[in-house]
Amino acid sequence: MSLSEDFRLPVACPSCGSHLMRVSSVKNPDDQVHCASCHRYVCLWHEAQSVLRKGPGSESEALIEKAVNRGA
Repeated sequence: MSLSEDFRLPVACPSCGSHLMRVSSVKNPDDQVHCASCHRYVCLWHEAQSVLRKGPGSESEALIEKAVNRGA
């Protein structure tokens, strides 16, 4: 069983531009979210949830997020 889960945010990592993020599988509100590519801290899980609730910026972003975040 994995200790973390990957998901896609509509906001890219400020360091490398990746949209793929990683969070603890427990997903407590104060769990840190890191870029899955460069491992930079991006935000806290509750902040990421707010961004996900706002939704993607475009229809193409929505399709990508739907495909990547199926299990999240």
